[in-house]
Amino acid sequence: MFMSPFKKAFNVCLTFVIFALLATSTTHILAQAFPSRPVNVLVPFATGGQNDRIARLMAPYLQKYLGQPVQIINKAGAGAQLGHTYFLQQPDDGYTILSSSVNYIPLNIGITKAPYKLQDFEMVNLPSNDSTILATASYSKFKTIEQVIDALKKDPKSISIGVQPASADLMNLALLLQAEKINIKDVRVVTFTGGGPARNAVLGGTVDVGLVGAEGFVPIKNRIRGLVLFDDQRDPEFADTPHIEEYEKKRNLSFDWVPGSQRGWVLPATLKSKYPDRHAILVKAITDASKDPEFIAAAKAQALPVTWLGPQKSQELYLKASNTLLKHIDIILAK
Repeated sequence: MFMSPFKKAFNVCLTFVIFALLATSTTHILAQAFPSRPVNVLVPFATGGQNDRIARLMAPYLQKYLGQPVQIINKAGAGAQLGHTYFLQQPDDGYTILSSSVNYIPLNIGITKAPYKLQDFEMVNLPSNDSTILATASYSKFKTIEQVIDALKKDPKSISIGVQPASADLMNLALLLQAEKINIKDVRVVTFTGGGPARNAVLGGTVDVGLVGAEGFVPIKNRIRGLVLFDDQRDPEFADTPHIEEYEKKRNLSFDWVPGSQRGWVLPATLKSKYPDRHAILVKAITDASKDPEFIAAAKAQALPVTWLGPQKSQELYLKASNTLLKHIDIILAK
């Protein structure tokens, strides 16, 4: 059948238009369908820890707002560096979320020269800013932080101090002692593999005092005495414990300190520019899940944090603490 050149050209153009419309429609449908498969939450620590507990408690609520199963993947090792590296190696397509203690990111960078930057990670929310608390057992002879410092000045070996190695808690101890002109190398520092063992050592009197995240002490706060909290305000759970800036003012000192453990929800920094729609969906799901009344009740029942700071404030806190850690990283390297 003869087809005029004009009609043939018209049909070709029409075919291209149809294919273009179909492609655009398909792309739009795929974008709207996100997520179309399970979403992974990566925890760079072993099961049972605080990050793992937070992630597993949150998972069903994330699933509720994402409409897809949420799977927890634990990748522990090398002070969270193994998990952080694995997270950044995944496609930045929105199907992997990180739940971590983000203060380990600058520690990875400063201590083991991890091949990533602070800016590779975007904080969505850090509900846990687990401030370091210097504490002793409730039956201890030490009633104040001043008593501890004055005893150390007289004899640095007279007091044993429990802490986790290569941690923000150790850095806070070192910065405090440095400000008080006490050489940490002269002090009896006892290291423990985690916050749990360090807390148990304080409770059992294995060490005279210990520095560890305050949140873990909340369920047993009647058995310990907080001497100073590394924060700029008092914690309602430890209302009688002075914060570090009160101590600085009282002793006429001024020095840097860092939050203990900043835990929360993280996305790859490249996601927002690469897939802005997916980024918005994930941020909304994390927001809605974090504010879900059932989640809040369940978290409070397990003494887990529920604070909502949001992306901007969380990123500011993360960068501020991380830069302070990197500024003083030589303290940990020397120790």
